Amino acid sequence: MRDALSDALVSMASRNPRFVLLTGDHGYALFDVFRAKFPDQFINAGVAEQNMIGMAAGLARRGFKPCVYGLAAFIPVRTLEQIKLDVAHEGLPVIFLGDGAGLVYSHLGSSHQSTEDIACLRAIPSIEILSPADRHEMTACMAYAESSEAPVYIRIGKADLGDIHAGPLPSLSVGNLVLIHEGREDHAAIIATGAMVKSALEIGQALHLSVWSAPFLKPLSQADVISAAQGSRGLIVLEEHSVLGGLGAAVAEVTSTHCPLRILRIGVEDRFSLGCGDYGYLLSEHGIDKASVLEKVRGFCGLVSE
Repeated sequence: MRDALSDALVSMASRNPRFVLLTGDHGYALFDVFRAKFPDQFINAGVAEQNMIGMAAGLARRGFKPCVYGLAAFIPVRTLEQIKLDVAHEGLPVIFLGDGAGLVYSHLGSSHQSTEDIACLRAIPSIEILSPADRHEMTACMAYAESSEAPVYIRIGKADLGDIHAGPLPSLSVGNLVLIHEGREDHAAIIATGAMVKSALEIGQALHLSVWSAPFLKPLSQADVISAAQGSRGLIVLEEHSVLGGLGAAVAEVTSTHCPLRILRIGVEDRFSLGCGDYGYLLSEHGIDKASVLEKVRGFCGLVSE
C-alpha cells in the first residue's frame, strides 16, 4: 500500500507542477523517488507540524495543491486547531496523509498511537475522511483526493496486510460502501474500514456474512448504509479506532433514524493501551485481533438469529 501511495504522489506531481508535498521530518524512504524526481515540489517543514499546516494553507491560497504527510498522531491530532481554522474553515483543497493510524506504532506507546483521529475530524465541517484498505483503494482514494476541491484526510493504517480487491478499482463514488463479499440474506453483515477489512473478509467468508469495505468515512452514503442494514439481520462494524465517534458511530447515527436494528461496534474501547508490545500484541490487548473479533461476531450472530 505504501508503494501505491508513493506511485500516486509521483504521478500527481508529474501531472501538476503546482502539486507540493510537505512532511514534518517523516517518510524519508517513502519519498525517495519523489524527492529525486521533484526536488522543487518537496518541503521538509521539520518537527513543526502546526506551522506546516499554515504553510499548506498559504500555498493553497496561492493556487498550489498541497499534500501534508505525517504520523496520524500528529496529522491530524496534534494539528487539529490549524486544520480546523486555517484549512477547513477556508475550504482549502489540502490533502492530509495520516500514516500509522490506529495501533501501528505500538512500541512507541499512546503518544504515537492514533485511535481518535476519525472522531476528531468528523465534527469539523467541510473536511472529507477516507480510509483505504489495500493498495487498490489507496490508489482510488488518492485519485479522488487529487480531484477534490475540499480538504481531504486519508487515514493510513497497517500497510502490509495484502490485497482485498482482485484488481484496480473504478473511480470512487463519494461516500459509497464497496461490497467485497456477498453472504446470506438471513445473516448479519459486516462493515469494516482500513486495516480491519482483511479480518472482516476472512470472517465473513467463514460465516457466510456479507462484507462491505468503507473507504469513505465522511461523507458516508446513507443509502448504502440503509441498503446494508435492510439486507441483513444485524450489522457488525469493525474499525481500528475508538468505538466513540468513528465508523461504528456514523453507521449507528444513520440506522437509528432510518432503519433501527442491532449493531455490534467492534473497536478500541474508551481507554489507552495498558502495555507495550508489537502490533499483534496491541490488537489482542484491545480485543480486535482476528480471534477475538471472530468470537464477538459469533456471539452477536447467535443473538440476531434468535
